[in-house]
Amino acid sequence: MRFKKSASTELHQVVIVGGGAGGLELATRLGDCLGRKGKAEITLIDRTRTHVWKPLLHEIAAGSMNPDKHELDYLAQAHWHHFNFRLGEMDGLDRAKQEVYIGANFDENGAEIIPRRTIKFDTLIIAIGSTTNDFGIKGARENSIALDTMDQAERFHRRLHNALVRAQTQAGPVHAGQLEVVIVGAGATGVELSAELHNTTRELAAYGLDKIDPDKDISISIIEASDRVLPALPPSLSKAVDLELRKLRVHVYAGERVTEVTDKGVYTHSGRFIPSELVVWAAGIKAPDFLNGLDGLESNRINQLVVKPTLQTTVDENVFAFGDCAACPRAGSIDNVPPRAQVAHQQASMLIKTVKARLHGKALPTYVYRDYGSLVNLGRYSTVGSLMGSVSGGTMYIEGLFARLMYQSLYKMHLIALHGFFTVFLQTLARMITRRTEPQVKLH
Repeated sequence: MRFKKSASTELHQVVIVGGGAGGLELATRLGDCLGRKGKAEITLIDRTRTHVWKPLLHEIAAGSMNPDKHELDYLAQAHWHHFNFRLGEMDGLDRAKQEVYIGANFDENGAEIIPRRTIKFDTLIIAIGSTTNDFGIKGARENSIALDTMDQAERFHRRLHNALVRAQTQAGPVHAGQLEVVIVGAGATGVELSAELHNTTRELAAYGLDKIDPDKDISISIIEASDRVLPALPPSLSKAVDLELRKLRVHVYAGERVTEVTDKGVYTHSGRFIPSELVVWAAGIKAPDFLNGLDGLESNRINQLVVKPTLQTTVDENVFAFGDCAACPRAGSIDNVPPRAQVAHQQASMLIKTVKARLHGKALPTYVYRDYGSLVNLGRYSTVGSLMGSVSGGTMYIEGLFARLMYQSLYKMHLIALHGFFTVFLQTLARMITRRTEPQVKLH
C-alpha cells in the first residue's frame, strides 16, 4: 500500500522515536542503505545524548561496568551512518499533519537549550521501550530506584558506594538495613543484579574497606510475588537459578507480595518486614504513560500501542511501533509477543524491509516471532549461566562457561549491528588489554 507523501519535502521522511537497541539499530541500517544513497531521510529522536545497551544497566548499577567505556554518542553514530539525530523527548503527535512534537530541552540549571519544535514525517516508527511498573504500591516511587536508564543505574551505584563508605567511617557497627539491598522482582533484571552485587560488593570491600565483613554486614534479598524466581521461564531453569542464588547467599522470598516501601525497608502482604535503605524495583513493565491515547492511537492497559502483524498501528498505517512499547499479536496464541530484546532486534530487521517496500509501493512484510532462547547471567566472576532455546525442534539447557560466552555474544551482536565486525573486534581487543591495568569494579 502506498504511503501518504508529505508535501513539504522531496525525500521520504522516516522518523524513528527512541534510540534504544532496536531504534538505534534500525536508524543505523536505514541510514546505511537509504540515507547514504539519498533515497530517504532518516531521523532519530532521543531524549539523551548517548546510548547504552539496556541489558547492561544492572552491571552499571552494581559497579562492574564503567558506562563511560560502553556508551555511544548518537551524534557520532548519525554522522558515521548517514542519518540525522535530534535531541529531545516526543510529547505530542498530529497524525493529520504528519508531525511529531518535540518538547523543549533544558540544561541542569533550567536554561533552555533547544525550543519546542515539530518534525514532519511520512513514516513514523515509535520505539521508546518500556519503564518499570510499580503498580501504585505505596512508597515504591519515592523510596526505590528502577533501572530503566543509565542515570538511574549510576544513581543506585553512587548510593551503594556511599553506604559502604559511611559504614567504614562511622563510629558504631553497621545497623539493620544499612547494607541490605532489597530487589523487588525476580525476573532477569532482578536475578542478574543480585548475583552481580554479590561479586562487586566484595570487590569494593577489598579496596580499603577493612571494617566491613561482606559475609556478615552485606546482605542481598529478592522479593518475588510468584512462587519461584524467573516465573516467565520453565520451572527447571528457575530451580537451577534459585539454587545458584542461594549458593551466593542471596535471600529469596518467593510468594511474597510487596505492600509498601519506606525509607527504612519493605513490607509484604504476609506481615514480613525486610529492613533496607537500598531498594531496587524490578517488578513488571509498562510503556511510557504518554502513549496512552496519543492522538487517538489504540493502546492497551499498560500503555502499549496496539499494532498489526505489519507493526502498523491499528488506527494509522503511517505510524508504526515495535519493541517493548508495542502490543504485537503472536501467531497461534492469545498472548502478545513478549517484551524481550531479541524481539526488538527481529522487528528492527523486518522494518528495514518494510520501509523499502513502502518506498516502492509494495506489500508490507508481517512479523512472526521466533524464540531463540533465554540467557540468565549470574555474575561477571561466575561461570554460571543458563540458556533456554529451541534447538532442532526441542529445548536445550546449558550452563557454565559456554553459557557465559553465549551471553556475551548477544552484546557483541548488538555492537556488530551498529559498527560492523572489524570495529567491534578492535574494540574488544583494546578492552582486553586495558582491563589488566584497571580496577575490576568502579570505585566512585
